[in-house]
Amino acid sequence: MSFKGISRPNATSGMGVADHSKNTFMDLKRKKVYRYVIFKVDEKKREVVVEKTGNPAESYDDFAASFPENDCRYAVYDFDFVTSENCQKSKIFFIAWSPSSSRIRAKMIYATSKDRFRRELDGVHYEIQATDPTEMDLEVLRERAH
Repeated sequence: MSFKGISRPNATSGMGVADHSKNTFMDLKRKKVYRYVIFKVDEKKREVVVEKTGNPAESYDDFAASFPENDCRYAVYDFDFVTSENCQKSKIFFIAWSPSSSRIRAKMIYATSKDRFRRELDGVHYEIQATDPTEMDLEVLRERAH
């Protein structure tokens, strides 16, 4: 069986990553311009693009409220905390949001694109796979960061 000449990409090939997505992540990481970035897969462009950014003053509740209830997303969150030695620290979390109620096709596309996209984000400390809001609660981040 030959697949030569078939140029139509399929769900298992993964998505590309827009330069703007990489640059926005670097702005969060290096310049602290954003508290968080929400990314979505643009199926027409076949790449991961920035959907929303949150300014440094926004809360974790603002971030959590940015996720659609019935669709998948990727996100990075810059979590600030104080250690037991009273040191101010910051850790970047990568969250793969895939709620049970999302379309099967969306779950497949996000699952197959995650590793490639995640590799593009150099500097992420922790990764969370969430299918329910409780799996990415602020307490979960706190426990992972300490």
